[in-house]
Amino acid sequence: MAAARLGRPLPGSSVLFLCDLQERFRSSIAAFPQIVAVAARMLQGCRILGVPVLVTEQRPDVLGPTVPELGAQDLPRIPKTAFSMVGAAAPLLGDPKIRSVLLCGIEAQACILQTTLDLLERGLDVHVVADAVSSRSQGERALALARMRQAGAFLSTCESVLLLLLRDAAHPKFRQILPLIKEPPPDTGLILGGPLGVLGGL
Repeated sequence: MAAARLGRPLPGSSVLFLCDLQERFRSSIAAFPQIVAVAARMLQGCRILGVPVLVTEQRPDVLGPTVPELGAQDLPRIPKTAFSMVGAAAPLLGDPKIRSVLLCGIEAQACILQTTLDLLERGLDVHVVADAVSSRSQGERALALARMRQAGAFLSTCESVLLLLLRDAAHPKFRQILPLIKEPPPDTGLILGGPLGVLGGL
């Protein structure tokens, strides 16, 4: 009998994917400022812990650049036309040490879902940071998250993923991560709260 997959990411075998958090989506994506704020926390935490980061932009000539408040100005932004990020991630995913992908961005039913399925097909653990994932339609978002969970992805939150990476309050970087998890995340209703929340839609 195969051992259960527990979804315990480690800094040395994880990578953070930040998907298409671009200017043209500001006015159409539900809770856009809040999900960018949470993704920015994930980015800060991963920088502290030495987790590599991939930032993609979907057709930036049409949809504009990554928003500055994400804090990724110093990172390469990989343009793409495919919905999945996996083609853009080839150099990172070629590293045999990589076992887990931490995934933030938009839209749940398009790029996040297709990236998740492609990563799972490669045998990688996928941690969808649900408080950093949104869509224009929250019905689409809820069903896409359900589809990802059915396929084997782990739905989590920024705080939970950062604590999984730390494992122990004695971790030498714990004090640097602590401010990122002490401040409550924005209350968007995207996790709980009826039929549009993650749990309500599953």
